[in-house]
Amino acid sequence: MVPAHAQLAWVFNCVARVGWMNRMTQFKEKAGKDRENASLGLYAYPALMAADILIYKATHVPVGEDQKQHLELTRDIAIKFNNDFNAPDFFPVTEPLIFGAATRVMSLRDGTKKMSKSDPSDYSRINLTDDADAIAQKIRRAKTDPAAHAGDRGGRREAARRRQSARHLRRPRRPREGRRRSREFAGKQFSEFKAALTELAVAKLGPGRRGDAAADEGPRPRRRRAARRRRARARAGRADPGGGLPDGGLPEALAPPPPRSGESGAHCEAMGG
Repeated sequence: MVPAHAQLAWVFNCVARVGWMNRMTQFKEKAGKDRENASLGLYAYPALMAADILIYKATHVPVGEDQKQHLELTRDIAIKFNNDFNAPDFFPVTEPLIFGAATRVMSLRDGTKKMSKSDPSDYSRINLTDDADAIAQKIRRAKTDPAAHAGDRGGRREAARRRQSARHLRRPRRPREGRRRSREFAGKQFSEFKAALTELAVAKLGPGRRGDAAADEGPRPRRRRAARRRRARARAGRADPGGGLPDGGLPEALAPPPPRSGESGAHCEAMGG
């Protein structure tokens, strides 16, 4: 865990405007009609995401199309921070990279919603830690249309598009090749398509899961996990010599004043502007 992520998120909470946060569609969707009871963490989460990106001065970030608004907020925060503290180009204006056929992977239970790890139903998504049996069971139980697969013809239904997006995510192809593969299942039942998707998902996700399982086996799994965390912290320290903050720290305008004689304790002041 790199503490600077949370530290920079607090700084960005003071830079971002309430109006910006009010426009975030993801908060509106998750909070629903009961917005007054939603948590502050959910509301301010986009500032943490901006900190996760800008702490490493990322210039380009690959995201799905549903995250484009978060990248736009990150850009706004970077521009305002640079202007407020007279630090031109301190943070880059990050560009989103949205490409491929699977720009949004939809839920396995509801074709109108995107796949999310925060969904209450574990059957709505495929986790990287799922074994082959779990992946197969989730895909078999995924909601699909009773009609046959529509191939690449127009008017495809939500569930059909979801199945296609999941397949494209695991096996990226050129558009022409993707259409050819889609036509292979045109007119066939979804059970055949699900079987092919299951085989592909297990083949693509299996190697990573086997590596994690092998690392956690043996007589001292806790010690091995602790060693991995230490190595991760060491790598983060080498990448960010200022404790994780870019270029060794924040601009002088953000540095706290030295304590006066006889004073002790920490001081915190929210920034305006």
